[in-house]
Amino acid sequence: MTEQDALAYVKASAQLQGLPLDEDRVKAVAVHLLRSAHLASLLDNTPLSPEHELAEIYKSAAFPADGYGDVKP
Repeated sequence: MTEQDALAYVKASAQLQGLPLDEDRVKAVAVHLLRSAHLASLLDNTPLSPEHELAEIYKSAAFPADGYGDVKP
């Protein structure tokens, strides 16, 4: 992603969400987006073996039965 891509993405996203951003704020958000994309690419490019990804220890929380966070047995 180039700097111009990030700026265009931030502007379009802000407009779609109705967020009024001035140019300085757009540039700041684009910098953070580019930084996050770079960090994600480092993680994506790191070779991990099965023992590094312990998916079997993940257990999702119980789904709220009433839809408001109170789990009913």
